[in-house]
Amino acid sequence: MALGAIWAQSADGVIGRDGRLPWSVPEGLARFSRLTAGSVVVMGRATWESLPDAYRPLPGRENVVLSRRGLDAPGATVVPDLASALAVVGDRPAWVVGGAQVYEALLDRVVRVEVTDVDVVVGAGVRAPDLAVGWRLLAQDPPDGGWHTSRTGVRYRFRTLERDAARGAE
Repeated sequence: MALGAIWAQSADGVIGRDGRLPWSVPEGLARFSRLTAGSVVVMGRATWESLPDAYRPLPGRENVVLSRRGLDAPGATVVPDLASALAVVGDRPAWVVGGAQVYEALLDRVVRVEVTDVDVVVGAGVRAPDLAVGWRLLAQDPPDGGWHTSRTGVRYRFRTLERDAARGAE
């Protein structure tokens, strides 16, 4: 199984607040769509519920939703635990798409992370996993580590990280 993770985070490491992204970077959403298209996406119940109705289930992807208490999620496969989610994924490419508990629970199995850095400070909110140890930068856009400016006026950049070969996927 080739398991990746993808998220956007603020300068202070926030990935969401009050069940939504506290910024608007359409270019980041377009990249998310492009990278995850045709793959399995694994998410928690709160992430599923945060998706707009028009994008639930995420189109062009097999949606797997983790929920300990069950969930009516038309168009998605609902599973009670990580083992069940991984069984659904099997040996197919898959992306972990949120939320924080699902990222943390599966990060040891992830080999690649795609991050959209958003140049805003949010303060309180749900935090991204810490990638300071065990990961190396594979690519960034812009290549010099600078910033793009979204059509919404928000600055952003993309980073691709891979598990440090010395550590390996556990």
